[in-house]
Amino acid sequence: MSEVTRRGFMGGSAALGGGVAAGLLPAAPALAAAQAEGPPPLGPVVVRPGDPRYEDLVVRRTNQRFRPEPEYFHVVGSTDQVVKAVGDAVRAGRRVTVRSGGHCYENFVGDGAQVVIDMCEMSEVYFDEERGAFAIEAGATLMQTYRKLYLGWGVTIPGGQCGGVAAGGHIAGGGYGPLSRRDGLTVDYLHAVEVVVVDRAGRARAVVATRDPADPNHDLWWAHTGGGGGNFGVVTRYWMRDPAARGDDPAKLLPRPPATVLSGLAIWSWDGMTRESFGRLLRNHGEWHERHSGPGSPHASLWGSLLIPGRQEGADPGGMILPTQIDASVPGAEKLLTDYFAAVGEGVTPQAIVPPLQRDPWFYAARTLSLGEDAESGRYKGKSAYLRSRFTDEQAGIAFDHLTAGGAAAGGMLWLLSYGGRVNSVAPTATATVERRSILKVIHLATWDETQDGTAHLEWVRGFHSRTFAGTGGVPVPGGNCGGAYINYPDIDHADPAWNTSGVPWSTIYYADNYPRLQRVKARWDPRNVFRHALSIRPPAGGS
Repeated sequence: MSEVTRRGFMGGSAALGGGVAAGLLPAAPALAAAQAEGPPPLGPVVVRPGDPRYEDLVVRRTNQRFRPEPEYFHVVGSTDQVVKAVGDAVRAGRRVTVRSGGHCYENFVGDGAQVVIDMCEMSEVYFDEERGAFAIEAGATLMQTYRKLYLGWGVTIPGGQCGGVAAGGHIAGGGYGPLSRRDGLTVDYLHAVEVVVVDRAGRARAVVATRDPADPNHDLWWAHTGGGGGNFGVVTRYWMRDPAARGDDPAKLLPRPPATVLSGLAIWSWDGMTRESFGRLLRNHGEWHERHSGPGSPHASLWGSLLIPGRQEGADPGGMILPTQIDASVPGAEKLLTDYFAAVGEGVTPQAIVPPLQRDPWFYAARTLSLGEDAESGRYKGKSAYLRSRFTDEQAGIAFDHLTAGGAAAGGMLWLLSYGGRVNSVAPTATATVERRSILKVIHLATWDETQDGTAHLEWVRGFHSRTFAGTGGVPVPGGNCGGAYINYPDIDHADPAWNTSGVPWSTIYYADNYPRLQRVKARWDPRNVFRHALSIRPPAGGS
């Protein structure tokens, strides 16, 4: 295998941004041999307190609420190094956690960790001829991945718009983004995964698990199609390939993104926005998605992200923003987009400001519309839900009341992201991502700066989420217009009876009927419960 074929277009150095890694993968023999052709990997590097690099690794996180301070960070550059790092920590009786990009809503990396395995230097993306699939190491950020796949082979994966998130946690939790209505979830293209696991005797080893149902490790593959990170082992590498693809031409093995993206923006001011008009906006937006989110819809490539920040005090109260994009090659794309803005804004006052539409090459649009690492950094608390149908009028009224309450509301946000389409063409049991009926994703978010202790902001976002789902015990229990919550936006309040009064366990909110199977996978592959956090998969009662 030549270095050019194996590496493709590398395009830049490893970034320090990324997603929380819940797992990591080991290399197959063919890959290990291929890696020997290139330069030796960085590491292993052990960084302890007192080393000037320690503080840099402490602050390599996006949620500044949490500060990991382990006995040491272990920066790794190969699967063999991960195996040794995990094995050494387990033999010494130290608590191990993993970080790929550092994007986590909760303190899963730092909480009680004595050893943090940092994957930032395992960031290669290349085509693996032996497996006939694209390999993505756990520390590769989404923007690195998009760039290398697209410039090298003209393909992509339907991943998130937060370019600094890393593959390690993003893929394990399901993965979605602007192309998901058209192409499905990221995990719908998962061909194989490499994971460093620990057996009952405490021995660490690398395992490759594939999509093939005849693979004896198939259950471990399935668990990484939405089971979330930090549950079964350390993911070191993913292989991606369209399950419907045939042949060995890399340019035909993953989706090709739109050649050109048509994007636009609608903006509504808080100034003059009444409770009734706000409710009309949310009703219009939700009903449009109810009508146009079926698999195969001509609107499938249209994706919008309705951001509603809390009303600001002062002369400029701010407003609601609806950035939207569509594949420019779709027949009548411009009319589809302008009709969408008109439908969402029908009867809403004040009227929306809609600047001229813009056409851009896909990768340029992906870069410019992406949320960069700096934009995601700060102190925040997030909560999520899937919506199978629009918010009720009562829920919309609750949103208006919370977003216009002043004080901590000024640092808060309601975020509604387009969903459905091809995502919902997959059976709930085919992957660990059980929710395949929703049309929107919801994020309730509170942010604050370092001069604030965050107490009022936490109270605000918890109250907002709890009141929104008051009819089901303050949490998004699957059923009715709700489809549970997204494990890549974890919220430990869902496991707290003070906030979850539904009587429904957190595991049902995130995994529904897929949870017992995930528990069986946990029992088989992590029998010592080495990899755990506040919302990790629990072994089944009796351990079987």
